[in-house]
Amino acid sequence: MNLYSVLEPTLQQVINMISPLPEDWNARLTIIFELKQVVESVESLRGATVEPFGSFLSNLFTRRGDLDISIDLPYGSHISSAGKKRKQNLLRDLQRALIQRDEFRRLQLIPNARVPILKLESHHRNISCDISIDNMAGQMKSKFFCWINEIDGRFRDMVLLVKEWAKVYNINNPKSGTLNSYSLCLLVVFHFQTCVPAIFPPLRDIYSHNLVDELQGVRATVERNIWETCATNIARFGSDKSRKINRSSLSELFHSFIAKFCDISIKASKLGICPFTGKWELIENNTRWLPNNHALFIEDPFERPANCARAVSAKQLPRISQAFETTHLKLNSATYNQNSLLAILTRPQTSQIIPRGNYPSKNAGYPRSQKQVHRSVHSPSTVQHQTQNKRLEKHPSRPVVQQFPTQPVQRNVTELHGQPVQRYPHVQHYRGQTVQQYQAQPVRQYQSQAQQKWRPKPPGK
Repeated sequence: MNLYSVLEPTLQQVINMISPLPEDWNARLTIIFELKQVVESVESLRGATVEPFGSFLSNLFTRRGDLDISIDLPYGSHISSAGKKRKQNLLRDLQRALIQRDEFRRLQLIPNARVPILKLESHHRNISCDISIDNMAGQMKSKFFCWINEIDGRFRDMVLLVKEWAKVYNINNPKSGTLNSYSLCLLVVFHFQTCVPAIFPPLRDIYSHNLVDELQGVRATVERNIWETCATNIARFGSDKSRKINRSSLSELFHSFIAKFCDISIKASKLGICPFTGKWELIENNTRWLPNNHALFIEDPFERPANCARAVSAKQLPRISQAFETTHLKLNSATYNQNSLLAILTRPQTSQIIPRGNYPSKNAGYPRSQKQVHRSVHSPSTVQHQTQNKRLEKHPSRPVVQQFPTQPVQRNVTELHGQPVQRYPHVQHYRGQTVQQYQAQPVRQYQSQAQQKWRPKPPGK
């Protein structure tokens, strides 16, 4: 028995335990609806819309994940861009209104942050929320993560696993000088770009412009131009017959991810991580990064040259590197079993609910094909969504969305990411479509183009 024969099914069990259930989707939808009610009661926010983004919109959140919300101000058909002072005042108005509500607690306004936010906790499963104003950049970054997951579904699994692992070693907390979740996602992107053969291209091959600079003008036009460009380039990458296909199992990808960043504290003194080019870049050769006063530099590929790891402190960087080193040593130890692996991969509250010695089915731990939809996207108990999937397989070239909406549309929501909303049907339909439809446009609009497929191989071979 080798490492991967034990690690593969163990990783699959961890994913099963941390992936959101229907009630987790419902709880977040309820929070969105309740916030919408509060926003409508605030005079200075009259006409604003409540837009989810972050891991919830990109479908990269775990059961205990937080919720990011942007309050988008009414600005006709154009992208609104309130100044920082106005954002601070609007968040104060919202804070005063939320204090009167029993559904929310632990309100904390952080007005002087780079992006002013209002933090709170909902009584629904104690979900933490970060509320900002006009965070169009955050929304587009979130959708981009969802789009690149269409290239390879292993990306989502890796992000969820890395987030859970980082919690074990307490290195996913920017307040304490460690990594934020956005940086962790970009580390996974970078790993997929630099593994051999590469799974992802440099992100400049998908969108070559600085995305945040494009967010001005008519919103519908801007969004359409971005997703059409991304769709074309993702399809081109997928249909490149000369590209070698990476057939690594999830366990092999996770193991190599840990190994890759063991010496991150040493490399960080001279090298920056650049998902835009898909390479380690010499800091001294990139004038846009200078002067560099940060312990770790992970360039935001959508907001260059911003450093999304700027919160990492020089004191905590060695501890981040140590987490990678310790995990790598434990994974390479002579003895390993399910219990020892779970202690490395998960927090106690997750580990204790995982059945021991009860691995998933034979193929459950192997990588899925690119076109297979993740289990949390379509509920297996919902015949309606199973039928929809079959219809897409028969007609892959049929666009999911026939027309791009120009304005948010108020209507009942029955699904989000294909997940049935069983108890709270009055949440705003995200910009006139289900979130799954809205996110999937860039790839599914071009599904008629041929794509290479990789085939799963048994772990350890």
